[in-house]
Amino acid sequence: MKYNSIAAAAALAALCLSVGPAFAADKMGDTMSGMTDPMVGGHAMYASKTIVANALNSDDHTTLVAAVKAAGLVDTLNGAGPFTVFAPTNEAFAKLPAGTVDTLVKPANKATLTKILTYHVIAGKLDSKAIAAKIAAGGGKADLKTVQGEDLVATMDGPTLVLTDAKGDASRVTIGDVYQSNGVIHVVDTVLMP
Repeated sequence: MKYNSIAAAAALAALCLSVGPAFAADKMGDTMSGMTDPMVGGHAMYASKTIVANALNSDDHTTLVAAVKAAGLVDTLNGAGPFTVFAPTNEAFAKLPAGTVDTLVKPANKATLTKILTYHVIAGKLDSKAIAAKIAAGGGKADLKTVQGEDLVATMDGPTLVLTDAKGDASRVTIGDVYQSNGVIHVVDTVLMP
């Protein structure tokens, strides 16, 4: 992402004070004020639609949608929430060892798939400001309790939010603050593993 020197300085200061849309703002438009619906996977994501309704329209999240359906989580993620979802792209799933996704979506592996998917969900609506405030309050990192039960560790790498999973692997938010009627999505580049 490109940031001019003023924006970079503001992002650093924001880490200590709390930020606006510090991560992925250049790809999002002005979603903090609700003036623009951000583009994800080639399609606008509408704040008036649910997490599932918007994900169905994203060309970058077809694997995630298939996994959510296989795990039986569609009704949950269409519910009132609010939820914060760290949504891996198709490319993120493609980083997994060959055959992993095909194995996970089999009915016999529903419990494992559900565990992985719910590790990407936080109860409540945590936008970039809320996450940055938690990071600042934690002295540079924040533990985020997932619906699955384990924590993700959130830190900042310049203006980019980085999530570290239970295995010590990192995932970067590539598009943040995609507001939904029942929460917020942050697009991530790596599948998080409990």
